[in-house]
Amino acid sequence: MTPTWRKPVGMLGILLLILVWCVAIVSFSNIVGSWHWLAQLVFYVFTGLIWIAPLKPVLRWMEIER
Repeated sequence: MTPTWRKPVGMLGILLLILVWCVAIVSFSNIVGSWHWLAQLVFYVFTGLIWIAPLKPVLRWMEIER
């Protein structure tokens, strides 16, 4: 079995997604910081989990061997 280029590219793509997502969420910290603590909790739990959704197609693409 020969190594494929898809796994390193996919890994870098996932790391880029995480970086962009974190920067986007942190950019809202001034706005979200003024919310009630319960609203902040809901926001950060939701945004902390939603980034996982795009990973399934990327992981599937990484595992395809041609």
